Amino acid sequence: MATYSSTESVDPRLEEGIALFNQGEYYRCHDVLESIWMEANTLEKPFYQGILQIAVGLYHLGNHNWQGASILLGEGVNRLRPFEPAYAGVDIARLVDCGWAWLTVLHQTGPDRVQEVADAVVQAQGKPPEGDDSNPVVVIAGADHPLPALYLYGQSQA
Repeated sequence: MATYSSTESVDPRLEEGIALFNQGEYYRCHDVLESIWMEANTLEKPFYQGILQIAVGLYHLGNHNWQGASILLGEGVNRLRPFEPAYAGVDIARLVDCGWAWLTVLHQTGPDRVQEVADAVVQAQGKPPEGDDSNPVVVIAGADHPLPALYLYGQSQA
């Protein structure tokens, strides 16, 4: 896979999108990133689209839409892989790992448990304490699942 590096200045709206993601405002994050994506050059479009797809996947999860969450989390993760480990100041490797972990638990628990996974999103929202690389443990279907915090590490957060 190709490794991308940012050669152009980063759109300042990206920080707004990151902040909205980190606040759990996934649909609003999507709106901001979609406006950037529509204007981005061909090489950068998948970067913005991947992040916004993960955000919309989490939005669907919050609405207990198992299929929509599964599809968009998977598409977002796969679209971002070529940008690993980092791009435009965003820790893409961490976001890919996070999206994959949530997609995996969503599939392991199945559509009948989507509400429990959605409830876990609230527990995992936000940046973990400094120096704490452990994943918060959430209980879904009676089992402990260590899931990464839903936090997008951008330029000023890393």
